Amino acid sequence: MSEKYLNEAIIGNKNMLATFTSKGELQRLYFPSKDNKQYINFFHTGVKINQSDLIYLHDDINNVYKQYYDTDTNVLNTEVTNTYFNLKVVATDYILLKENVMVKRYTFLNEAQIDLDIQFYIHSELLSDQNNFVGCKVIDNGMMQYAHDFSVSTFAKGYKIIKHQINGSKEKIKTGDIYDKDYIGMSKDTSICFDIGTIKPQEKKVLDICILVDENKNVSAMEDEIDRITKIDLNKEYVNTKAYWRKYLKTHNGLNLKEAQNSYEDKIYEIYKRSILLFPLLTNSETGGIIASPEIDENFTKCGRYAYCWPRDAVFMTKAMDIVKMGKETEKFYKIFCKKTQSKNGMWEQRFFTDGKLAPCWGYQIDETASVVYGIYEHYKVTKSEKFLKDNLSMCEKAIDFLKKYVKDWLDIDGIEEREKDVVKQEIEEDTKKRTGKIHKYHISYDIWEMCEGIHLYSLASIYAAFESILGIYRALGTNVSGFENNRLKEEKIQKNEREIERIQVGIKKYINENMYDETKKSYVRNPEDKKMDISILGAVTPFNIFKPKETKVKNTVESINLHLRTYTGGYQRFEQDNYMNGNPWPIANLWMTLYYLESGEKKKAKEVFDFVVKTAGKHYLLGEQVNNETLKPNWVIGLGWSHAMFLIVLEKLYAQK
Repeated sequence: MSEKYLNEAIIGNKNMLATFTSKGELQRLYFPSKDNKQYINFFHTGVKINQSDLIYLHDDINNVYKQYYDTDTNVLNTEVTNTYFNLKVVATDYILLKENVMVKRYTFLNEAQIDLDIQFYIHSELLSDQNNFVGCKVIDNGMMQYAHDFSVSTFAKGYKIIKHQINGSKEKIKTGDIYDKDYIGMSKDTSICFDIGTIKPQEKKVLDICILVDENKNVSAMEDEIDRITKIDLNKEYVNTKAYWRKYLKTHNGLNLKEAQNSYEDKIYEIYKRSILLFPLLTNSETGGIIASPEIDENFTKCGRYAYCWPRDAVFMTKAMDIVKMGKETEKFYKIFCKKTQSKNGMWEQRFFTDGKLAPCWGYQIDETASVVYGIYEHYKVTKSEKFLKDNLSMCEKAIDFLKKYVKDWLDIDGIEEREKDVVKQEIEEDTKKRTGKIHKYHISYDIWEMCEGIHLYSLASIYAAFESILGIYRALGTNVSGFENNRLKEEKIQKNEREIERIQVGIKKYINENMYDETKKSYVRNPEDKKMDISILGAVTPFNIFKPKETKVKNTVESINLHLRTYTGGYQRFEQDNYMNGNPWPIANLWMTLYYLESGEKKKAKEVFDFVVKTAGKHYLLGEQVNNETLKPNWVIGLGWSHAMFLIVLEKLYAQK
């Protein structure tokens, strides 16, 4: 599979997701969920004009491109104008609302002074391996590419193919002289051709191509399904799809933003709307699991992949979803996805597939567990639903028990009831810490960026907030706990748990102040070992509220962050010596600084830091994971859910302070 790193545009429905380049090339097609499976190795389209060689729509020296969404929708348009022949092709891509079908509508407009004879080609290669070998069967209006457990059928409405090639297509496609006597074959790539006919000057013609993804059924059932799809009124579906997304946007305008009065506010408004339109494309409609981003690196060449659900990322996103009236999706995440993915010991692993199955992981991250408890209480603050708390109380208590065990063995807290002291174990761990500067490996956790192992300020802050959240949950429920109403033993257990948690919180805060404030730097550091400045240190202020924004040590830390992490463009890096993808600024880092300045009441500084994010948004108002410091354009993981979530969280605070 070739490397396809940048998803410039994204479309989808409840079960499908597709991504495109800025030139309209289809890069990925997912079904039945947003993270599994992906079928397309490549899907290339092109035209032969008046006996020319094949002109690829996504790649020709004479092509000029313009790409845009239909206003306030997930319907994508890519205008391709071939300046040599003066042919304009508008490719309109959308996914049907209630079918697992992507429609690619091609509108051909002859802007030349002569007739243009057009043939349209599709060359599609699916991902294939020994365990899922792909073959192809050609039908009258297209082709069925299939493996044991899936089929991808590509066909036209109202047109029949005039030629095809299953075997050896790659050698013939460039000239367009494809020919194959076989209607069925074992090749994973196949070419088909449709005759559009002669288009006179200023005349238009339209070709609708459907891509149906389904299980591999018996042949007649597959052919019946294709026949059924070809009978759908695609003009009506196009109108309905646009209307659906516009209604969705209106329904979820949680901040009640209005049309902007100037270009700056307009860009903010467009990012806001694109964020709302993005979230359902990242979410599993059955479980509530949310991928971090559409995939960008299947071959692990630069990263560990992105189309998985990290509980931590998803908690930020559910907080944003609550802002834009997606409370049902938020509840589904906690009540279905989190319950399915919690381990017996109460923890959550690093990441999962959105159906709840464990995804490839590479380390232990304690803040994943803490974040879920925090997120549940944050959602309750919005809904005030005691039922939601009751439904998730047992899950939270299991997580809290795990977090208590995590900190109690090594954190120096006096007076914790029923704490067992193993003298031999204690001596071994104290000796290990003295010799290596590290504590027992059981307590080592990766940091928020998944690059550094140790005990981290952000992780401790998340645990502190999880404890604060369970205390809030107990206060909200009082004695009204399902199954334990008026149960004295349960009340006593809760009170005992509360006292223990409060003592642990005191210990966490003491540990941070004694071990993570560097007197030389006059600032908090991310951990006691490398003592680097890290934007995630701000997590202790917002969202986790261990420290107040105007405390002297916090203000000193912010000065140090500005000294070490702010770049010449005004963008912030994550941490000192960050070299991932050349160590670019991250919108998340700027948004975190914005939140801090809003908390501290420094509105002018908040706007200055926020402006960097606004001006570096992508062409479709999608936010990336990183921004190239020279071009000021997103250059990695475009459409990152966490970035959009932080943007909405900032917007809510901005408008609350107006």
